[in-house]
Amino acid sequence: MTVNQITLDFFRNYVHGEARFHPGVNVIAGENAQGKTNLLEAVAYLSSASSHRARYDRELIRHGVDHAFLKAGVTSRGRSVVLEADLHRGVRRQLRSNGVKLKTAGELSGILNTVLFCPEDLYLIREGAEARRRFLDGCICQLRPRYAQALAEYRRLYQHKTRILKDAEQYPSLLDALDDFSLRMAQCGAVIVHYRAHFVKRLAEAAPPIHADCSGGREKLGLRYETVSTVTDPEAPPKALLSQLLSHQEAHREAEIAARTCLSGPHKDELAVEIDGKSAKAYASQGQTRTAALALKLAARDIFRQETSEWPVLLLDDVLSELDHRRQEFVLNRITSGQVFITCCEEEKLAKLKEGKAFRVKDGVLSEG
Repeated sequence: MTVNQITLDFFRNYVHGEARFHPGVNVIAGENAQGKTNLLEAVAYLSSASSHRARYDRELIRHGVDHAFLKAGVTSRGRSVVLEADLHRGVRRQLRSNGVKLKTAGELSGILNTVLFCPEDLYLIREGAEARRRFLDGCICQLRPRYAQALAEYRRLYQHKTRILKDAEQYPSLLDALDDFSLRMAQCGAVIVHYRAHFVKRLAEAAPPIHADCSGGREKLGLRYETVSTVTDPEAPPKALLSQLLSHQEAHREAEIAARTCLSGPHKDELAVEIDGKSAKAYASQGQTRTAALALKLAARDIFRQETSEWPVLLLDDVLSELDHRRQEFVLNRITSGQVFITCCEEEKLAKLKEGKAFRVKDGVLSEG
């Protein structure tokens, strides 16, 4: 998969930007706060209709204007596709593929796959479970449209159920709708658990060899998926998981009403990471956690390759500057295939990379060379 060209209008600090990219390595150089990360964010947005830095689309629109426009010509699975996104303040976004309006972000699945690695991801292991769930969701949504739809619905239901629980003390009649929301959340949750379990299984196969290569074989990485306690086999079909999720919900119903929050469901799932059998979050050194994070990201890239027979677009946002020399070399030696975007302040540090293109960004203006 490759991004051949991109057009940005009023996206972040870009007034207008256009560029044609190399199918191999594209180096985006410039000082801090000039727009390097914004460019990678735009590419990633067109693959999933979500941003790793913004909760709401309105945050992506340049200050002082009411809309933003993104357009990219991509090559995916042997065909040319034009992806577009119109973003407006206070109006629902519009996504298009080859001019055809898309009803949901899930319809983007499989068109343009990206793996983004930014400095914050180096702390993926040390952060709370939400960060690792976000990592899983970002990967699976690009591969499985059904998962993307179930996750979006689950989040909407979660907000509604939380509001019911918070307001029920003042308006007790709201509890009449509680069981209906719980049932629908369990139905969506069963899909989420099923796909997460299968993706973690693949991660557990792909990541340890990468981790061993990076650590010189001195450490062993282990991954485990943890979900609600009543689920005996998270890889089971969603229909089988539904009754187990409902059982857990029923056991926590009164506690949820008392706590005024949702206590049961896959929104509390965990991707447990272990190094030599010990919790990486609790015991790993900074170097060990960075190696584990690298392994997870590069393993996701390999899984995308296995799934689609094409390399996903790899977006490395100023990650190399945060790594020591050994880990820098490890990353650079593993990205000799597929399209790669690398942001940095000094592009000469990347002289060992294969032939590609270099761009500079200054004050939201992108230029080649």
